[in-house]
Amino acid sequence: MFARLLLLFLFVAAPQPAGAQVAAAADSGDTGWMMICAVMVLLAALPGLMLRHLALVNVRNGLAIAAPTAAVAAGVSLAWGIAGYSLAYAPGSDWLGGGANLLLAQLGTLREGLTVPESAFVLFQMSLAIFAACLLPGALAERARLGWITALAPLWLILVYAPVVHWVWGGGWLAGLGVMDFAGALVVHVTAGFSALALTLIIGRRRSSPNGGHAPLLGMAGGALIWVGWAAIVGGWALGATDDAATAILNSHFGACAAALTWMAVDRLTGGRSSATGVMSGALAGLVAVSASAALIGMGGAILTGIAAVLICRAGKALIAKGMDDAADIFVIHGLGGLTGMLLMPVMVLPALGGVGFEPAITLGGALTSQAVGIVVVALWSMVGSAVAALILSVILPMRGTAQKESDGLDSVQHGQQGWDFR
Repeated sequence: MFARLLLLFLFVAAPQPAGAQVAAAADSGDTGWMMICAVMVLLAALPGLMLRHLALVNVRNGLAIAAPTAAVAAGVSLAWGIAGYSLAYAPGSDWLGGGANLLLAQLGTLREGLTVPESAFVLFQMSLAIFAACLLPGALAERARLGWITALAPLWLILVYAPVVHWVWGGGWLAGLGVMDFAGALVVHVTAGFSALALTLIIGRRRSSPNGGHAPLLGMAGGALIWVGWAAIVGGWALGATDDAATAILNSHFGACAAALTWMAVDRLTGGRSSATGVMSGALAGLVAVSASAALIGMGGAILTGIAAVLICRAGKALIAKGMDDAADIFVIHGLGGLTGMLLMPVMVLPALGGVGFEPAITLGGALTSQAVGIVVVALWSMVGSAVAALILSVILPMRGTAQKESDGLDSVQHGQQGWDFR
């Protein structure tokens, strides 16, 4: 009898899985989806942006775009893990997250309110940060020194990008004002686009005349990788393998298709021929714009958003062509494209256009006002913050080399190699 009682006591006293813990377990399907999306966004950011941007420069500067893109991705990844995630998402004030997750400490078994581990959420958010930062070398192509742009990117992440993430996605003050951004039209693209505007104005124009790029086929391949990877950007922001994810992917694709054909048509009407690389520029403009509302609109709204984004981007490009030298049109495609998507979002989500509509407490006028405030604040913050970071860093590291070095080609000057060897 004593032996039986002892066995019963040991069984009862042994640690047992609590019912609440079982109910709160991560969903393996949602977790797998988030991890796959993160890897696909990295595919869009690294080979995708790298190929697209290096194709747009002189043949002697291809490596000088590829290497900074890889270096920026490495530096931003470390900065995100050390402090960026905590400043963006840890509990803090309306303006900035706290220090609870510095060095990714104290991550939860589940991200609060989700069905995925917080580590999977961190991974996906890091891939978005890398994508945003890897846009900057493209804007500064054929000028920025490797050391300067490598050091600037982590500083930019901490000073500019992480606060914007907290304001909009981390429960900060812009979210409190009602600013809505489903998958990064504001947080990723307006931030990177207007940062590129400030940085290109500071660093100045290229000393050699832009030649339109040396490898259009590589640019097409890179653009295609970005297009495919965009499914992960918008689908991942559904935060699970759900109907919202599929809807977001469909709408972003429809918007990209409409935008690509619109860019081709504008090329044909204005220049007599449709640029092959312009097809990808149009698709990217559509993808950027639809990101604001991808899971919240219908097919009609996605198509109209893509068309409007191209018209706004092309008009902006014509107006600023002589005022700035943005080698990869980062400001035009991402800055103006994101701005367009954010402003159109309140209209495109109306049920009359197939959208999900607003909650009863939200009016169309109020939503438009909130979106406009968000755009102005983020654009100004991005420009001022980027300018401050760039100028402070330039005291320690020169932004660009001599005219002779740029004339010789940055591949050989910075790396002692050539991107292409036909011996």
